[in-house]
Amino acid sequence: MCSWCWGISPQLNALHRYSQEKASPFSLVMGGLRAGGGDVWNTKFKNFLKHHWEEVAKRSGQPFSDALLNQDDFNYDTEPACRAIVTVRNLSPHKVLRFYELFQHSFYVESNDPKELVFYEPICKKLGIDFTNFSQKFISQEMKEATQKDFAKSRSIGASGFPSVIYRKKDTIQFITRGYATYESMKASLEAMD
Repeated sequence: MCSWCWGISPQLNALHRYSQEKASPFSLVMGGLRAGGGDVWNTKFKNFLKHHWEEVAKRSGQPFSDALLNQDDFNYDTEPACRAIVTVRNLSPHKVLRFYELFQHSFYVESNDPKELVFYEPICKKLGIDFTNFSQKFISQEMKEATQKDFAKSRSIGASGFPSVIYRKKDTIQFITRGYATYESMKASLEAMD
């Protein structure tokens, strides 16, 4: 639930295909941008989001809906969305990037609430992920703890802005981007590192 992460989604898909061609591992680690939520849902915060969403749409071409911003109340808690990704990574790792893209679309374009378990049902169905199994895992303490480990890992490698794309070779970590970038620029950075 990071607007720039939604904006970069097509670029990440291209980077993922490139990593597959190079037989390089590719994984998503959740950063927990607004884990726990708590931002006051007022005009100031909604205008802040609207400005960012318009900027992301203009730069990336990704669609956004303002419908969520018209709601009287909303807790912008990103932990459940992050936990859903961690859950799918645990259940069906090869489907996690597509799941990530579909849930971002459901939130930013369709204005659905990812804090509600039912939010994930059509996404699981579309990807052939057993929703009952997903649901049981999603609400488990195991996935809550695994999500917190992702947040800690993200912090430990210095990913304080989102999205962050990081290249790791053995014990060396290098940032490809901190924020939005095109596939072409990320690919060029990777090629320069090899």
